[in-house]
Amino acid sequence: MNSPAPDGRSKRDPEGRRRKIVEAAGQLVGEVGVAGLTHRLVAARAGVPLGATTYYFTSLDDLSAAALRHLTEEMVAGLDAWEAALEGSADVPATLAGLMADYLADRGQALLETELYVAAARRPELRPLARTWGDGLVRILAAHAEPAGARAAAALLDGVLVHALVRDEPLDLPALRASLTKLLT
Repeated sequence: MNSPAPDGRSKRDPEGRRRKIVEAAGQLVGEVGVAGLTHRLVAARAGVPLGATTYYFTSLDDLSAAALRHLTEEMVAGLDAWEAALEGSADVPATLAGLMADYLADRGQALLETELYVAAARRPELRPLARTWGDGLVRILAAHAEPAGARAAAALLDGVLVHALVRDEPLDLPALRASLTKLLT
């Protein structure tokens, strides 16, 4: 991410290069998982020298944590969109089931969230990141249901996520809507 200076040389952009590395690592997490992430793969994806990845992130744990933090920020934006959709909904369970179906249509995104959960199960310092989605969803659903129902619905949707990733079958929207209706009312 260097742009030419007036004298023809490239200006250094350390923050831009770091961001490029983090974004590349985030993309790779969805493709190869946290366990498959390497400095070499990230450097190739980011289009930077291998030494750049090790300069900014001396360990793979640091690099994967930065990528997962970046992905968590994107998750928060997704939660904001869900909140807006639910606020204007006359049928919250149906809207929520539809939002989940749309989310699962992007298998890569679903894999990223699952990778975050698995990494957090092994690395306690990542657990606050992994709780971002579930805690945010509970907060959003609490505006439409009792706290226990909001927590149960969020747990159900986590289970639906895992179920969808390990089975090659379409999401049963009517069944999901019926379950969400019971939990949220």
